Formats: sequence, C-alpha cells, structure tokens
Amino acid sequence: MSDAENKPLTQAEMFQKTNKEMTAEWAIDVDQDPYGIALEELNPAHPLLFEANTMMPYFERLRAESPVHLCADSQFGPYWSVTKFEDIKYIDTHEKIFSSDIKNGGIRLGQAPDPEPDPMFHLPMFIMEDPPKHDEQRKVVAPKFTPRYIAELADLIRSRAGTILDELPLGEEFNWVRSVSVELTGQMLATLFGIPQEDRHNLIHWSDTVERIGDPEYFDTPQEGFQELWKCWEYFDAVWKERQAETEPGNDLISMLVHGEATKNMPPNEYLGNILLLIVGGNDTTRNSISGGVLALNENPGEYEKLTANPEIIPNMVPEIIRWQSPVAHMTRTAMEDIELGGKNIKKGDKVVMWYLSGNRDEDAIENANQFLIDRKNVRQHLAFGFGVHRCVGNRLAEMQLTIVWEEILKRFSRVEVVGEPQYLKSSFIRGIRELPVVVHGA
Repeated sequence: MSDAENKPLTQAEMFQKTNKEMTAEWAIDVDQDPYGIALEELNPAHPLLFEANTMMPYFERLRAESPVHLCADSQFGPYWSVTKFEDIKYIDTHEKIFSSDIKNGGIRLGQAPDPEPDPMFHLPMFIMEDPPKHDEQRKVVAPKFTPRYIAELADLIRSRAGTILDELPLGEEFNWVRSVSVELTGQMLATLFGIPQEDRHNLIHWSDTVERIGDPEYFDTPQEGFQELWKCWEYFDAVWKERQAETEPGNDLISMLVHGEATKNMPPNEYLGNILLLIVGGNDTTRNSISGGVLALNENPGEYEKLTANPEIIPNMVPEIIRWQSPVAHMTRTAMEDIELGGKNIKKGDKVVMWYLSGNRDEDAIENANQFLIDRKNVRQHLAFGFGVHRCVGNRLAEMQLTIVWEEILKRFSRVEVVGEPQYLKSSFIRGIRELPVVVHGA
C-alpha cells in the first residue's frame, strides 16, 4: 500500500473542499448488501454507513473473509481494517510497532502525517502521543480517576441521576439522549473540570463539534468547525489563568494540568487538544452507553425482563452494554515497521484501523458475541476500553455512572420504552446516538 499512488491526504488538502463537496464525491448506497460488493472495494469506515446503522454486515463479512483487509481507495486514503479480537489486542499492546503519535498520523481516520502542521488544525493530545510523553501527561490526570476518588463521587452522581429522572414526564414522548444521557454526563464533566454547572452545555457542544467538523449539516467547511473549537480554548484559557493565580492548587482537571510538570508549559493547541480529549472521553463513552443500553434492552425484551426481575444483575449488565454499544468504534495506528498480520504484509507507514466494534462481535473470542446477554459470563472480555498503555483512563467512572443511573431508573420506572427510530451520529469514530424517542412508565 505504501507504494500506491493513492496517498493519505494532508489536512490542508482535505480542507480545500467543502464538506458538501466531500460528501458528494464519496456518495454511497447505505442499504447495499456488502456481500454484493467486490471484497477489495469494501470501505467499512464510510460515515454514512454509521449514520444509517448498516455497517455491521460489512464487519461480519470482513471477519469471515478478510480479517486484515486493505481498502485502497477511500475519502481517508488507503487503510487496513483489522476486525478480529486477538489481532486488535495485539496491535493495541504493541505500541512500539503501531504508533499513536499525531506526527505519524494519530488515532483516527482522516488524520495524516503533516511535515508543517498548522497549529489551528493540529491539536496534539496525550492519547495521540507515544511513550514516554504519553505516559508523562497521562499520569498528570490519572489521580482524578483512581478507585478512591471515584468512590467519593458516588453519592453526588446518585443525587444528580435521581433529580434528572424525577423531572422526566411520565407517559409523554421525549428524547432520552438530551434529557438524560447528555444531562448526566454534562454535569459530571463540569464537576471534573471545576467549572460552573451552567457552563456544562458548552462542554457538550464542543464535544459534538469534534465529530461534526466534516458534516455539511453543521459546517460548510472543516475550518468553520475548528474555529468553533477554538472558542473552547478561549474559555479554558481563562480557567487556566484562574487556576494559576490560586495559592492552593485544587484537585480539578485544569488545576492538575496547570501544575503538572509534563503539562504546565503546553502551547495553546496542545492545551486545547488535551481539553478536548478529556471532554470527549468523559462524554461520549458514558453518554452513548446510557442511550445504547436503553435501546439494547428494548430490542431484547427478554433481557429487560431479566433486569426487572433481578436488579442485582446491573453490575454485570453494565460492561455488556458497553461491549454491545462500543462507543469508540475504532482507533487507528501507523505501522512503524514492515510487519505481517493475519497473513497480510503491512508496510511501514501504513494506516491500520482497529475496529473495536467488530472485535466485540467476534464469535471466536466471545461466546455468543452477536447476542446481548446481561447475565453473560466473563462479561469484561471486551475491547471497548482498549488495551495496553492507551486503555481508557476513565473506564471505572463510566461504569459507575451507568451502574448508578440504572439502579435509579429501576426505582422509578417499570419500563423505559423506545417509541421511535434512533438517529445515529454521522461518524465512524464515535458510535453515537443523537436521538432516542422514549416514553417512561411509572413503577
């Protein structure tokens, strides 16, 4: 692949076109049977497949016929899809061979090495760094996610979840995503950052903007999306200066960044990058798992009956919801040397996509992987949080929030009933649910 003429576009080249032009150029029939497409032409990363929620058969075919698969021509340039559990785990735990560094191409499709990056569009963050810099910056914020600190948040989360749920209208249709999932995660993010609760909706807006930069429904050009993200920097630059002036450092995430040896001298674009990482990481996994769990239980009524009959199953159900939803659909790496994987020859510099969403449905690694089972044994055997040095730093907090919200749901409602079709995010990176119409029924 590295010798092919179809090289990944630099950001500057990608931004020469409007979002509408880019979408039109890569039009696709989202309902086409992937088994009717030539194997070499499969492009499972097309965002429209995720918006239509028709991508799963693509991964099913790739796992069976081409677990390490080259898509030579896409809107992202050429890339390898890795779709089996063990292959994904191998890549994720061999960070010296498969780089996350933004200088090498970062962690998601659509990013490419750029010898002269524009700081407006080049936003380094520790998840897009290799060790040792990754480890040094991650250690700065890691104390915020220790079991001891997270346990101290339990009562606050329970109180907030209860208030949110008590305000829901019984017997009336509403959007669960906005009224519950977004509200709970937004409040928690504001707490973690130590900012006023009335500013929490800005955090959700900036998180959404990250995934909508290339969407013509929101921005004409990617530049417009990045301009919106720099408003996030303006806000947190003021917070940074406030934290610097404090005589006693606080224990919020901004204070940690201000006083951390590895983070206190970050340039503006790196500060913005790490802020966005913490916002998206704290929002999308929990938010989409809260919504995805409601949807999964409605699609599998027998599992909902198990839950209502035995609420003590919730701690086991939560990781199953996260596996099933797989909120982060993929992460990419760049091969730092020639390597054979799954019988395919990956060349140095090639873009490699770990499809967590696919690995979590791999029947060879997870028994009955294509069934949603809240009493599943070995339920923590999943890829949704990643492996190795980049494993999600906030995974325990995400699980605790889901556990508490479901405990509080069962105290109040006999059922959260999905009454319309979900609407999904146009993104192959975050598997997000934008709208989920529901009606709640009293206990």
